[in-house]
Amino acid sequence: MAYQRAAFRSARFLRSISVTFRAHGITCSEYNKECVSCWFSTSHSRSVCFYGSPTEAVRDIPDGSTLLVGGFGLCGIPENLINGLLKTGVKQLTAVSNNAGYKQFISIMLIRDHGVITIFVLKSARNFNQPMCKAAKVTIVEVEEIVDIGSFAAEDIHVPSIYVDRLVKGTKYEKRIEKRIVRSSQADNPVVKDSDKTRERIIRRAALEFRDGMYANLGIGIPMLASNYISPEITVSLQSENGILGLVSVPVLLHNPFMFITGKETVTVYPGAAYFSSDESFAMIRGGHVDLSMLGAMQVSKYGDLANWMIPGKMVKGMGGAMDLVSSAGTKVVVTMEHSAKGGKHKILEKCTLPLTGKQCVDRIITEKAVFDVDKAKGLTLIEIWEGLTVNDIRDCTGTDFEVSLNVSKLQQTKGTLSTKCSGLH
Repeated sequence: MAYQRAAFRSARFLRSISVTFRAHGITCSEYNKECVSCWFSTSHSRSVCFYGSPTEAVRDIPDGSTLLVGGFGLCGIPENLINGLLKTGVKQLTAVSNNAGYKQFISIMLIRDHGVITIFVLKSARNFNQPMCKAAKVTIVEVEEIVDIGSFAAEDIHVPSIYVDRLVKGTKYEKRIEKRIVRSSQADNPVVKDSDKTRERIIRRAALEFRDGMYANLGIGIPMLASNYISPEITVSLQSENGILGLVSVPVLLHNPFMFITGKETVTVYPGAAYFSSDESFAMIRGGHVDLSMLGAMQVSKYGDLANWMIPGKMVKGMGGAMDLVSSAGTKVVVTMEHSAKGGKHKILEKCTLPLTGKQCVDRIITEKAVFDVDKAKGLTLIEIWEGLTVNDIRDCTGTDFEVSLNVSKLQQTKGTLSTKCSGLH
C-alpha cells in the first residue's frame, strides 16, 4: 500500500518527547514487522517503532510514493534518512519540498521522492516541518540526540509525539554552510567595477524607501544590500520568509553559522528578535503585516505586473516567496533592478512576456536611470531621473510609454556611506 512518509531531525524535538524507555520486541500492527518500541506519555494507546539504522526505517517505502520534505537549503534536512532511502533502490518517487539541498548535496537525491519527510532543527529551522508532519500518514523521525524527560518545558514543545510513527537516531551530519557572509575589514580596498557602481546607485536610492518603525522583507541581492544604508536614526525590522524577524543582514561576526535567510546567506539577529515557522512567516506576509516588500525582477509591465521567478526552458529552482510577498494590498511593493537586460533588451514593458509572479502588484520601480511610480489604472509616471539623462533617453530604453511628473527630480541618493563591505565565502 502506498503511503506518505514524514521524517524530521531536531534536538529540540527530542527534548520535547516524553518517553518511557520500556523497550519491547513486538510486532508493529501497522507495518507488520518486528521493531523495538516504546509508549509516549502523551499517547499511551499507540506505539512508536525505533530503528537501528536509517535504511531500515525507510526500507519498505514503495515505488510511486509521495515524500514531503521539510527544511530549507541545507538546514533541517534528514541527511541520514535520505541517504538510507537511496540505498533501498525505490523508484518513481515524487518530492514535495520548499527547498531541500544545494547543488549536488541532498537536493539531487530528492528529485525522485513521494512520501512525507519533515525536519526540525534548532533556531529558525522550523521550515514547514510542523505542517508537513501533520499532513503525513506515516511520520519517520530522524533525531540527533535523546534527552531525559522534562528537559524541555511543555510550552516549548513544537511537535507533540502523537504525530510520530518511526524514530531513528542519526549518526553522521555534514552540516555544510551554503553561503558564509560576513563584513570584511575596513582596510579592504576592492576594485570597483562599472557594474558595482550601477548596483550601488540603485542600492543608495532603494535605501530611501525605509521609514521608522517599518517591517520590511528584502529580496536577495540589491534589496538586502540596501539595508546597510538604513539611517541610524530610524528603526526598521527585517523579516525573512524562512522564519526570522529582527535580523542583521550582514553580520560582523557569526554567532551561529547555521542561521540563514531565504537567500541562504548567513545572518545574525538583534536583541528581541523572534524565530518562527515558515507558515507563521507567510501568515504575517499574507495578512499585510509587512509594510515593505523590496525585490528584484526580470520584467515589470506598465500596470505593475511582475515577472521574476522563471525563464521558460531554463532550470527553475523554485518560485520562492515572491508570489505571497506581492499578494497583500497592505504591503508596498518596490522593485529594484537594472533598467535594461543584457543586449539592451527592455525590462519595463507594455506587457510581460515571462510567466507572472503577480498581477498589478508593483507600486514603484527603481533602476540606475530612473524611478517610476505605478498606478494600476493609469500606468507609469516618471518621478526621478539620473543626472545627465533626459526624458527622451529614458523613453528610448523603456519598452512602454509613461507619464512625466510635473515635479520630476534628479534620482535621489542616500547621503550615508556604506560603513563596511560584504564578502561571501563559499
